[in-house]
Amino acid sequence: MAARPVSRMLQRVLRSSVRSCSSGAPVTQHRPGEPSQTAVEELSRRRQFLREHAAPFSAFLTDSFGRQHSYLRISLTEKCNLRCQYCMPEEGVPLTPKADLLTTEEILTLARLFVKEGVDKIRLTGGEPLIRPDVVDIVAQLHRLEGLRTIGITTNGINLARLLPQLQKAGLSAINISLDTLVPAKFEFIVRRKGFHKVMEGIHKAIELGYSPVKVNCVVMRGLNEDELLDFVALTEGLPLDVRFIEYMPFDGNKWNFKKMVSYKEMLDTLRQQWPELEKLPEEESSTAKAFKVPGFRGQVSFITSMSEHFCGTCNRLRITADGNLKVCLFGNSEVSLRDHLRAGASEEELLQIIGAAVGRKKRQHAELLLMLQDSPPAIPSISSQDPFRVQGIGHRVSFSNQMATLWKGCRGPQTSLLAQRWLGSSPPQRHCSSRLDSDTNPKCLSAVSWAPATPSGPPPTSDQLTHVDAEGRAAMVDVGGKPDTERLAVASAVVLLGPVAFKLVQKNQLKKGDALVVAQLAGVQAAKQTSQLIPLCHHVALSHIEVQLELDSTRHAVGIQASCRARGPTGVEMEALTAAAVAALTLYDMCKAVSRDIVLGEIKLISKTGGQRGDFHRT
Repeated sequence: MAARPVSRMLQRVLRSSVRSCSSGAPVTQHRPGEPSQTAVEELSRRRQFLREHAAPFSAFLTDSFGRQHSYLRISLTEKCNLRCQYCMPEEGVPLTPKADLLTTEEILTLARLFVKEGVDKIRLTGGEPLIRPDVVDIVAQLHRLEGLRTIGITTNGINLARLLPQLQKAGLSAINISLDTLVPAKFEFIVRRKGFHKVMEGIHKAIELGYSPVKVNCVVMRGLNEDELLDFVALTEGLPLDVRFIEYMPFDGNKWNFKKMVSYKEMLDTLRQQWPELEKLPEEESSTAKAFKVPGFRGQVSFITSMSEHFCGTCNRLRITADGNLKVCLFGNSEVSLRDHLRAGASEEELLQIIGAAVGRKKRQHAELLLMLQDSPPAIPSISSQDPFRVQGIGHRVSFSNQMATLWKGCRGPQTSLLAQRWLGSSPPQRHCSSRLDSDTNPKCLSAVSWAPATPSGPPPTSDQLTHVDAEGRAAMVDVGGKPDTERLAVASAVVLLGPVAFKLVQKNQLKKGDALVVAQLAGVQAAKQTSQLIPLCHHVALSHIEVQLELDSTRHAVGIQASCRARGPTGVEMEALTAAAVAALTLYDMCKAVSRDIVLGEIKLISKTGGQRGDFHRT
């Protein structure tokens, strides 16, 4: 905030040329005609004096382990304009009635109280805070609070470019922008909405307005975006970014699974393979991030190790939810309603007693977190990005860093849509999509795909009994514990008859929902990995490779889908391949149903399978 125009508070303080403020810090008057830098330097000197002569920290904000809570996060709304897959369901979540949410005046009343007691940093969160109509006014009001050094905001970036000039003028001093992928199609898949280029424009605007560093938060999820770690780090070479890789964390709504977590050490190992010279930066007190920098790069990278190496011991954070509940721990269920006490007419002293009691009950380390860490499986070994059998949701683009640089230079206006088309390699009238990543594969996602015909090999041996029922006819899972591990490969296919209207829109990539082929391809990959959760008696299979291909058939106005899955284990992967093909077909239907309901899904079948006791199968 010291770099911003002088606040009204400072102007009041500087009215007298030879006097002292109540803290004893010497203050001189800002005379008309003097450069504004003088006032800024005066504010800097005063803050330095206050740091050196700080009063004892509030007992109300100090817990029983001596942790001083000087950082307050305030949720401005429960609403969000995205539907991130790891955050909330597509239909959204039940919202608290507006009457039960904190009013603007209540937010400011609580903020004043906390700042008076020693909080010097406030971060505004959500939901998505930038969809609240009065967010600029709230920042301006907070900026007037004496003693508050930092006002930050965490945003998904959709509205950032439009609002940031006003927010900066109001006093916003720090920005965190959430971005989990640098691939536009994958962005749509993760957040279930369009807006990738709006986020990029917001990051660009923050850099343009002088924010440094601009923090970019990336939640890393195995099988979805851990293959983009190096691409994110490459952005810091020429840009003042702090890319923060966040370990996937448990919340009630995201169906927590430790297999989705990529640990800090695994991520760090991946980065050091590319940049062995990566150096550790000093950590700030109470910091949640482990910071690193590639020598010569303008920006840096950080790791938020919420799960593998928690930072409970130095936690200095408190949270106020949109409905006015005080949370002393993100993982905890314990909440105290400050709203209810505020509306009941509680005095400032009574509110402090309530806050102090809640902070005093804060645990050294939350029990739920400890339990999860104890129950967690060992870390999954890092998978080399050069492994041709690595599961991929979408292929890398050629010369990624160069294309990102182009995108940064022209990320506004109609140029972005042209860049996106070129980036995704769309080339009507013939469009294809393949999810495979091999060293000899065309690097464009939407590239030509060769369809290998199935090779007949005669009828395979079959069983005359159903294997998924017991002697009494009840459903039962097959015991594969005694079977040997063998290499398993299965290929399945499906066809979606779109009709001429929907086919033309898919062919030209003009659907309002987005790129139907890419979204269907990603859905197929995701579905293959979730087969055991969808089909009750299927075993969970650790797939080493998934490939989903889509090809347009103009003669039938159809899309042909072929899915292949590979694994080494005691059970086959034909169900995974069939699930991938079926869900990719269903996704195409969902993408096109607004255009036509006369869409037919069919020809879902197994093409081939190899490995296992019953021999190989190849459809004639």
